[in-house]
Amino acid sequence: MTGIASYGAYVPMTRLPLALIGGRPAKEGGPEKAVADYDEDAVTMAVEAARSCLRGFDASVVDGLFFASTSYPLHEKQAAATIAKALSLRRDVSTADHAGSLRAGTSAFEAGLHAVAAGAMRSVLVVASDCRMGAPRGPLEAKLGDGAVAFLLSNRHPIAEVVASHAVANELQDFWRADGEDFTHGWEDRFILQEGYAPNVEEAIRGLFQKSGRAAADFSRAAIHAPDARSLGGVARGLGLAPEQIVDPLIGRLGNNGAAYALTLLASALESAKPGDSLLVASYGDGAHAFVLDVGDGIEKLEPRRGVRWHLERRRPLRSYDSYLRARRLEPSEWETSADLGLSATVRFRERDADISFQGAKCRACGQIHFPKQRVCIRCFEKDAWDPYPLSEKRGVVLSYTFDYFFPASEPPTVVTVTEVEGCRIQVQLTNARPDDVALDMPVEYVFRKIHDAGGKPNYFWKASPLAAARED
Repeated sequence: MTGIASYGAYVPMTRLPLALIGGRPAKEGGPEKAVADYDEDAVTMAVEAARSCLRGFDASVVDGLFFASTSYPLHEKQAAATIAKALSLRRDVSTADHAGSLRAGTSAFEAGLHAVAAGAMRSVLVVASDCRMGAPRGPLEAKLGDGAVAFLLSNRHPIAEVVASHAVANELQDFWRADGEDFTHGWEDRFILQEGYAPNVEEAIRGLFQKSGRAAADFSRAAIHAPDARSLGGVARGLGLAPEQIVDPLIGRLGNNGAAYALTLLASALESAKPGDSLLVASYGDGAHAFVLDVGDGIEKLEPRRGVRWHLERRRPLRSYDSYLRARRLEPSEWETSADLGLSATVRFRERDADISFQGAKCRACGQIHFPKQRVCIRCFEKDAWDPYPLSEKRGVVLSYTFDYFFPASEPPTVVTVTEVEGCRIQVQLTNARPDDVALDMPVEYVFRKIHDAGGKPNYFWKASPLAAARED
């Protein structure tokens, strides 16, 4: 019995009200989309979704990490390896990237299922994340959103068993982005819907019905990729699915987050699923891919986690469209952002434990925590006597802060803080907060983010974020 042992999601806190795109003032409660902030990308979002997924689980049992995205910023550099390092997974974990299609998320999901079912791996962490861009004020800009989702796949007491799957492949140029381009392009909407989306999704789901022996009425919820509400409604009617069975496609709240979209809707369905429910999930892209999942008793034993609903409720609207353009480096500037080589590869390699894993050191003699590690303990002066001490899941407080108006940010200033964690002082930037939100002794948690793109490459580190007060369910 192979299926989902745990899940997690991440939606950026930043929202772009769609009215701002058209030059109109934003209205509270109006349609919006989730957008990654200037210090986020597909990798940072993937790390946050995976951290939520692994909550309450021993990460040492993860034998594989499969990452799916169409928007990873580097070529010939594996994102899955970076994510595994940020999560402090075992060094012998098997890592792989899945890309090139909106269906990459469900392809990685099925590859993980096969690896576990075959006995090649005990558990596989599948993470899908996308940060796609439509051209500014173009037809796709309002439709595309950013976000990530993660699933821990196992054959040991899964909360939802994957019963059957069915896929169809289709050659049709509907959405594409050539090498070196920043923006996703789309062909004419009616052609995409009539020749691509509707017939392929319906064919995949009908094939799934035949394989599994199920009918539309047998499903409690259906999480189906949706280019828009009207098209989703047409597919649902054609398949005999009732409106109350359809998982909210999050149009006007999240947007279409690419390779992660169908799996994000699945995570949303799991948040309210009960034992005995049957779930249908279907993705679209170069064909379509569909799955049947049966929810088991374990769903009630899974401890609360930060899911789709939690993140959607925790939001911060941008004040202007220009803030969005600055966050994406789309505004005209005097200097090219990649005018230098950035950080030395040698420095990045030497400091990877601190920078990517956020690993400090604990003195064996007196227990003092240090970050970064140094040779001599500042408390007892013992030399070279350290044990690794991971800090990513720790909580801290703000001891001091300052506002930096020169560091490039979508909405200056950048807040720089000194935080304290178990007697260790760490200087980091503060994210997910505006200047008015900052206070001394404010509790914070730590999140994986981009620091800059010097040399045309994302350079990652950890930042402090105000400790969330909302319920984590």
